[in-house]
Order: sequence, then C-alpha cells, then structure tokens
Amino acid sequence: MKSNQRVTYYFSVISDWAYMGGAQFAQLVNRHNLDVAYRPFILERLYSSTGGILLSKRSPQRQAYRVAELRRWSKRLGIPVNHFPKYSTTDDKPASRLIALFQERGLDTGTLVRRIHRAVWLEERDIAQDSTLLQIMEGMGTPDGRVLLEDSKSEYHSNILDGFTKEAADNGVFGSPFYIYDGEIYWGQDRLDMLEEQIVNSYEKAAG
Repeated sequence: MKSNQRVTYYFSVISDWAYMGGAQFAQLVNRHNLDVAYRPFILERLYSSTGGILLSKRSPQRQAYRVAELRRWSKRLGIPVNHFPKYSTTDDKPASRLIALFQERGLDTGTLVRRIHRAVWLEERDIAQDSTLLQIMEGMGTPDGRVLLEDSKSEYHSNILDGFTKEAADNGVFGSPFYIYDGEIYWGQDRLDMLEEQIVNSYEKAAG
C-alpha cells in the first residue's frame, strides 16, 4: 500500500528512544512511501517549556526503570544499546542544525539521523564535535561534507532549530520521539504500530 502522505517526526539527537525506534521508523516510511518532515529540537529547551526533566535530574527510581526498559526493548528489537553512553548529554545543537540543513537541501536526512543516534547510543562518539559529524557524512558518501558542516553553523540554521523547538511545543510535543500524522500525535517508538494502523486505515479510506 502506498499512502504518499506526510509524517512529521519530532526528536532529539541525544534521545535513546529515538535511536531504538529509528530502524523501525525507516522501514515504516519505506513500506508506505511516506514523506517525512524531520524536526530535531533542543531537548533542554523543550523540557523547560513543557515540564520535562532531564535524565540526570530524574529520581534514582525513574533512572533505574529507564535502564530496565532499554534492556527489554533492546532484546525485543535486536538493537544493541549502551545504557550509559559517555556523550549522551553533549551539546545537541551542532548535529541538529546539520540535520535541518540536510533536509533543506534534499539530502539523505533519514540516514543522517539514524547514524547520529547510533554514534551516541552505540559508538561512544561525541556528535557535538566537527570531526564526528564529518566522519558520519564521509561514511554516508556525502560530498562536500566540510562545506555542509560550515554552512550549518549559520545564524539562519540556528533560527530554524529554534523554530522547530517552538513548533514542537506548540504541537503538543514534550519528549522524543513524537510522530504526527493526519492530526494524530504519537509519543514513543512503542507507538509505531499504532501509527502504521492509522496510515493503512487512511489509505484504505481514501481508496474507497
């Protein structure tokens, strides 16, 4: 089935659950020929406006349960994950600006997002560093990576990222990942099956 519809995908580049759902989401997008609007946001800023609590400031009980859930989902999905990566609290703006630039220029944004998440949650790499982002682009075969990286540092792309963060809060987003399709909002990689049900139902309804 092909819906040719758009999903708006809100996420943080340092989100463990966006990493865990990345492969599933890519498969869903391919199955249904979806157009994706990638919306990286500044996590701390979104939390401050929506009542979220950064992981390091959560209670020991909440932190422990997060690890238990990561173990369960890692086993279920067959996706390896480092529960305590060294750079999970790094500056999220450089990678987010680069993603915004990739999308703007019609480059392979989905692959970039997944490789950035993998760099944080599996490879112990600091995505705030130019060298890491350049290596990721080189691994993708992206030409002119250094030029793209420098372009992404502009005030223009900083403003885009600020806009995405405000837009996320305005649209009911308070964590990562969030998916919006046809006015319906879904929080968490464990809601991807529900998102797909809506996509299929929407397509069948349109087909009559």
